[in-house]
Amino acid sequence: MEIFDVVDENGNPVGETVGRGRAHAEGIRHRTAHIWIIREKGGRVQVLLQKRSAEKDSFPGRFDTSSAGHIQAGDEPRESALRELKEELGIEAEKQDLDFAGTFRIQYDLEFHGKPFRDNEVAFVYVYRWSALNGLTWKRHTGRVLPGIRNSAYRSAALKY
Repeated sequence: MEIFDVVDENGNPVGETVGRGRAHAEGIRHRTAHIWIIREKGGRVQVLLQKRSAEKDSFPGRFDTSSAGHIQAGDEPRESALRELKEELGIEAEKQDLDFAGTFRIQYDLEFHGKPFRDNEVAFVYVYRWSALNGLTWKRHTGRVLPGIRNSAYRSAALKY
């Protein structure tokens, strides 16, 4: 069972923990790590997206961050981001390879697969620049990896890092 730190509005642990199921059933605030993988190709910035598996408990079959996951109780955001890159994509990055982009809140109350899902996260966002997207590996449940979205809004945001 996954156990998360309960956190304040800034993502700081408050000394309590909660299981994944309860966190999403009751909307208890917890942390996630999101990694945006970008590369420059042909004078353009590209962002790698994943398509979520149809079996995921939230937003099945939708496009998502390059790599993301919950931060387990007692773990730090950057270390969790590195773990997610390795687990989901087979990328062995170092701490200095990730540029911290900031945090943002994710909060919604929806239904997926006929079940209520109340999310309440503080997402820690990192940017990883990669020159070659060849040879990626990923777990079957993670979904498909799709390189190359061309969008001026993503380009503007990515160029800051």
